[in-house]
Amino acid sequence: MTHTAIIGIGQTNVSEAWDTSLRHLAWYAIEAALDDAKLSQREIDAVYVGNMLAGRGSNQRHLGALIADFSGMRGTEAIVVESAEASGAAALRQAIFAVSSGQIDTALVVGVEKASDTTGNDFEAALATSLDVEYEQAHGLTTAAQAALLMQRYMHEYGVELGAFAKFSENAHANGAKNPLAMYRNVLKPGRFEIAPTVAPPVSLFDAAPAGDGGACVIVTRTDRAMEMAAEPILIRASATATDTLALHDRRDMLWLQAAALSSQAAFAQAGLAHADIDLFELHDGYTILAAMSLEAAGFAERGAGTTWDGTMPLSSFGGLKARGNPLGATGVYQAVEAARQLRGQAADCQIENVRTVMTQNLGGLAATAITHVFSLV
Repeated sequence: MTHTAIIGIGQTNVSEAWDTSLRHLAWYAIEAALDDAKLSQREIDAVYVGNMLAGRGSNQRHLGALIADFSGMRGTEAIVVESAEASGAAALRQAIFAVSSGQIDTALVVGVEKASDTTGNDFEAALATSLDVEYEQAHGLTTAAQAALLMQRYMHEYGVELGAFAKFSENAHANGAKNPLAMYRNVLKPGRFEIAPTVAPPVSLFDAAPAGDGGACVIVTRTDRAMEMAAEPILIRASATATDTLALHDRRDMLWLQAAALSSQAAFAQAGLAHADIDLFELHDGYTILAAMSLEAAGFAERGAGTTWDGTMPLSSFGGLKARGNPLGATGVYQAVEAARQLRGQAADCQIENVRTVMTQNLGGLAATAITHVFSLV
């Protein structure tokens, strides 16, 4: 158990925020979280920023100082945590460490991304920085191309048809349609998945999550303080991370997400829980192949059977990356906010009944990094 809890949450919608700056997106989420926790900026001891692309896409590094200053926390300790698309969950994990150590009483975690600052080939090149620069990027490989290779191999190895992956996108869009903060609120009609325009065969536009702009924030403190400070603090029961080879071709078993498996196993052990105890899994559905393989790696499905998910255990309750949108380095913080909303019963039309325990998993690149958290009410 981490002995830490979330006492405040905030988020913006995910969109193409052409007229909103990176610092403003961060501030809107921070302001909402401070209001939710009934705290002022001076009560925050440290700020942890999760971001992936600002240095390349927005030509802005040193986000810790920028965001602390702009958000009225000048002088506060503030650093950036980067782990590709897993940056948000990595920032949360660092905040948990800081608070657990006793050095920090109250930590603020903000994930922020401005994907729309880069477009076209430049954006694809920026995304590809999560791959191996010498052995993958140098040959023109992109994350979509790598996901396509995984998907092709999975379909061949396990005899799975393309249509078997449609359920993940259909579920995400059905849930996203009920989320007013989602980037795409359209319901995906049956049969549309298989005929969608391809990005890198068999990966299509309906298979890959759209990158978007957004900010999300959580405020973390010790559990004993949280019970005095918040009406419904969210206990962080587990936080675990693991890595795999960066280059896909270096993996001993390309069809097994080893980092996701290791972090899931560690999270279950920390929380003292079994799979049957998880009421909702907010997984990293950047591509449907990752959704299927994540279910297997996390132990919710047998190998090769990830596409047989039947909806018994809810996934992507606010639309996941696919419909809510994928704010890249902020995704892990969005997942934490969404877990808190479900546990508090504040998910409105997206509410899942009888949710007591939520598991989130944030992946960096093609799951070279996997960070798993487990949340419940205190």
